[in-house]
Amino acid sequence: MPVSDLSSTAQDYLKLIWSATEWSATPMTVSSIAERLGVRPSTASDGIKKLVKQGLVTHAPYGSIELTDAGREHAVAMVRRHRLLETFLVQMLGYGWDEVHDEAEILEHAVSEKLIERIDQKLGHPTRDPHGDPIPTPEGHPHLPAATQLSAADTGRAVEITRISDADPQMLRYFTELGLAPDTRLFVREHRPYADVTTIRLQGRDRDIDLGASASEAIWVIAV
Repeated sequence: MPVSDLSSTAQDYLKLIWSATEWSATPMTVSSIAERLGVRPSTASDGIKKLVKQGLVTHAPYGSIELTDAGREHAVAMVRRHRLLETFLVQMLGYGWDEVHDEAEILEHAVSEKLIERIDQKLGHPTRDPHGDPIPTPEGHPHLPAATQLSAADTGRAVEITRISDADPQMLRYFTELGLAPDTRLFVREHRPYADVTTIRLQGRDRDIDLGASASEAIWVIAV
């Protein structure tokens, strides 16, 4: 069954389950899905039951929700659509990286596979979106880097930003003001866990920047 044959709700659920566990080992539950989608737990529970009947997820009573092979295939297809659309909106239409998530959420349900492949070709087959999230290949293979959250990065060494969470557009605008984006190089100066502060310095700059816990946890880096 093509992903386009699924309802928009089913597509949203599958994409959320996959993407939420892409960078975290925390399992998905009905309550976490309800919270992320802004729906009642009973609504989320009914949605998951439908996906179980379709053979797209497994759900142990009061336990975690896991994608089946078929569910994963559909989920990755939706993630690919979403991230290619975000990239297209930024690179070809001049959107800001803080504007594209909601637009892509709408468009991903309407576009055809033919259009997605044309967009992929037009963009030169990008491997990540404007936030650094890996764009899966048509075969469903992501390009997940060996990254760690800035909040857990070793101090006293240079790192490069590889991914920034797009969950909060206001935070993305804040990062823009600070000059933080994928490929930005910086030094991790200090972690102050009792103050929930990580101090960094951008390469080529002469002043430190203090980031709170929510900001430093939204940034993934790799050693350089």
